Amino acid sequence: MNAYLVGADVLGNIPDLLQQYGIQIQQHVSGRHASHQRKPKSMSGVDLIILFTDFLGHNVMRHYREFANEQNIRFVACRRSVCSLSQSLEKISCQKSCDTCPNRKLH
Repeated sequence: MNAYLVGADVLGNIPDLLQQYGIQIQQHVSGRHASHQRKPKSMSGVDLIILFTDFLGHNVMRHYREFANEQNIRFVACRRSVCSLSQSLEKISCQKSCDTCPNRKLH
């Protein structure tokens, strides 16, 4: 799975966490440059957009959310921390074994 990251100047340990989920960073933009703040034209090969909310303005987030919805690309909005990103990724995909998953429904 390829991800497009928006926000944050430095990613820290986030690339390592994404690798654990099988996600590769296709591109990362800080969101500071004016061209990063507009609605993107296209993102070929992107499966997931990750928005770091503590580094982005409301309009920038709105542009990327609208684009994700139009292109049917999943997106995650969270703070730039490994813990917050991990929680958000858990919500969109189950990475645990089905036998030990607490979310598994028993019949």
